[in-house]
Amino acid sequence: MQSLNNRIPKIDLHGESRDIALVLIKEFIIDNYKLKKKEIHIIHGIGSGILKNTVHNELKINPYVKSYRIDFFNLGTTIVELKTD
Repeated sequence: MQSLNNRIPKIDLHGESRDIALVLIKEFIIDNYKLKKKEIHIIHGIGSGILKNTVHNELKINPYVKSYRIDFFNLGTTIVELKTD
């Protein structure tokens, strides 16, 4: 059984507007950076790509993000590696 401390933090943005999603993404990243998490998952769905583009545009410029990629097994999720310094 996996302990609660080892679970990967996730946020689900389904149904959120771009503006609300942007605020949630920024807060989620900052919170997990402070908690020294190395990886987070952002669930944006597939749809028309509006939320995915919003997420990726923020990840490109966010100072706490080391790298990110689309989940190979779930195209509606982006896996984010956070900086650890």
